[in-house]
Amino acid sequence: MLHIGLTGGIATGKSTVARMFQKRGAELLNLDKIAHRVLEPGSPSWEKLLETFGETILHPDKTINRVKLAKIVFEDRNKLRTLENITHPAILELWQNEVKKILRIKPETILISEVPLLFEKNLTHNFDATILVYAPPTVQIERLIKRDGISRADAAKRLEAQMPIDKKLSLATYVIHNDQGLDKTERQVQNLWNKLVQKII
Repeated sequence: MLHIGLTGGIATGKSTVARMFQKRGAELLNLDKIAHRVLEPGSPSWEKLLETFGETILHPDKTINRVKLAKIVFEDRNKLRTLENITHPAILELWQNEVKKILRIKPETILISEVPLLFEKNLTHNFDATILVYAPPTVQIERLIKRDGISRADAAKRLEAQMPIDKKLSLATYVIHNDQGLDKTERQVQNLWNKLVQKII
């Protein structure tokens, strides 16, 4: 199996690019989706979040209101660290179990794990190679405002809470530029897919 870590910055289009690889035959694991499973009502991580941040972070159906939680933690780095300390170990454990399961069933596949904080959390040792989905900060901010309906100031705060996207360029094995239209992105994905398939054969 070839295990590739796919990352980027907030609103660079990681999931869009990941789906392009999936369409070409890659297996896909999304750590945000795994995080949703870890935070299901009643789970140990859900209980700890409730103790730490209070019931204001809940929807009426008791699921976590991720927009409210994001607003709290992106305004205070200590709270962001607390959130990560509660959730990350459980997310990583579930993710590694999923990786093992795919390896057992499809030992010759290309697996792409979409990991938002791949470089921040020093997770590169888990992968054969890494892909950075890149868009400049100005584009990230505009996309965030449009996608989440937040102010420019809030969008800037979210960017500041992450490692700068330009710093990640030198850390990645491959870079996909996703700021010049989906056709150009698709072409880059196809070219890289051809290279990855050669490594499996």
